[in-house]
Amino acid sequence: MESDECEFDSTWEDEHQNKTPRKKMYRRSRRNMYAAKDMQDFRHSCQFLDYDDEEPVRDFFYNLEFYQGRIRSSPDNIHIDEFHKHWWGQYGWLEEVHSYIQWLFPIQEQGLNRWSHVLTKKEIKLFRRDKQALRNLVKSYEVMLDFYGICLINIHTGEVRRAPNWRQRFKNLNRYTHNNLRITRILKCLGTLGLEHYQAPLVKFFLRETLVNAELSNVKQSVLDYFMFAVLNKSKRRELVGYAYKHFRPQEEFVWGPKKILQKETSKEAN
Repeated sequence: MESDECEFDSTWEDEHQNKTPRKKMYRRSRRNMYAAKDMQDFRHSCQFLDYDDEEPVRDFFYNLEFYQGRIRSSPDNIHIDEFHKHWWGQYGWLEEVHSYIQWLFPIQEQGLNRWSHVLTKKEIKLFRRDKQALRNLVKSYEVMLDFYGICLINIHTGEVRRAPNWRQRFKNLNRYTHNNLRITRILKCLGTLGLEHYQAPLVKFFLRETLVNAELSNVKQSVLDYFMFAVLNKSKRRELVGYAYKHFRPQEEFVWGPKKILQKETSKEAN
């Protein structure tokens, strides 16, 4: 393995392997090791979510109850239907309010909103089987995509494209970089709650906009360090890393995958 391959990345290895990382120095660009470890931990946390476990059954699952419309969020006191109806296109609210994102996209990690709730393994299994909750989650995803200047054009494949007002929304996304953290959370939530097929199309969109179209310069690093490695499907993750390598400049500074493998795969595509 080359010196520019991060040992926290299992894209070319067995996801179940837990190796002790070695400190490595890179001549030019350096891989964000904190990000790599964070995303590895996330992928490991999503293993075996549909299997039975010994976690005690609770009587109340806050995130699922919220998405079923049974309770309101805290501290904003928003019903899920109200959010979908009244917050769509309210870009000022969506930018300035920071407590709704943990309710809309729950994950297995505690967020900054102390009134939100971490997903439990049992709750994840129940959520994945609940069609109403999943439909509402997709609606929430569409609200946030619109906020970022993106349209979901196929709910079955997850394909996305630029929205008509993309220039204005890209300007906001490029200015307020805390949205990079929000998008990482959204990707984690989609993978955790059974909408894994939505992950890769969104990441491919951001790779194209940053590396090919030279938009969103302040999002580029997060796309490479975080977004790509939130994708749970290993083959799709490999495709995304290959796409990133193909379009990254200068290519010799690419540190998000093994160059020998990437060069070989790129060469095959060219032939």
